[in-house]
Amino acid sequence: MTTRPAETHRAEPLSKSRLRLWLKLLKTSGLVEEELRRRMRAELGTTLPRFDVMSALSRSPDGLKMSEISRRLRVSNGNITGIVDKLTEEGIALRVAMPGDRRANLVRLTPKGRKVFAEHAGRHEAWVDEILAELNADDVAGMVLRLDHLLDAIERAN
Repeated sequence: MTTRPAETHRAEPLSKSRLRLWLKLLKTSGLVEEELRRRMRAELGTTLPRFDVMSALSRSPDGLKMSEISRRLRVSNGNITGIVDKLTEEGIALRVAMPGDRRANLVRLTPKGRKVFAEHAGRHEAWVDEILAELNADDVAGMVLRLDHLLDAIERAN
């Protein structure tokens, strides 16, 4: 892994360095996501958005409303509806009527869905580990610390 010394861009304004950082974050995230999408399709016959929906549902065993899934994944309700419809058809998820609100449903994973998700999650974790294998424990800890600092700052500003 090659790294550039910090002095390389020292003469430029901090705003330019921050822009460069943002672009590197986007590029890195995009490359990792692209590889995960490819592996999901090729090895599991599924998609990353479908995995993300199952992941959100796995963290909420009591179920989530469609709007909650959309909010957590930061996508539109329309995107979630098609995925949930397919998961339901395949017996991976089910819709349960919410007491007191006949129009609203909670979506949950079925026992089959929990099993499928556990298998997919194990593969996903192994792929991420493989993709990021060039990073040692100190690299990971340092990046997590810095990204947590950035995330906290952004959340405070919003």
